[in-house]
Amino acid sequence: MARSLKKGPYVDEKLMKKLEGKKAGDQTAVKTWARASTITPEMVGFTFGVHNGKDHIEVFVTEDMVGHRLGEFSPTKKFVSHGGRMQREEAAAAADVKRKQTAAATEKVDDKSKSTEENK
Repeated sequence: MARSLKKGPYVDEKLMKKLEGKKAGDQTAVKTWARASTITPEMVGFTFGVHNGKDHIEVFVTEDMVGHRLGEFSPTKKFVSHGGRMQREEAAAAADVKRKQTAAATEKVDDKSKSTEENK
């Protein structure tokens, strides 16, 4: 259920006080546990450390996020993966293919650098 228009959006007062002394674009994250707080236009350009139950996830606020809640950008659950042995084997095969591709790419770069050195 949405919040009443008469009341307006919920914005944590303590969070707004923390923003008063700071400038937009600062690299320091403002730590907060107020996941239910709505993002307002005054928050654009700030980095928030939103608590997910264990850690503070850094969230840089952009204009597209205005009207959403801070908690939407800090997931509380970590998806590991489905599957058992087959999934692990597929992941290992994909990693092996990637390793071979990077090895081939580095060999090409080495060959090109050797040929340019010989031409000098």
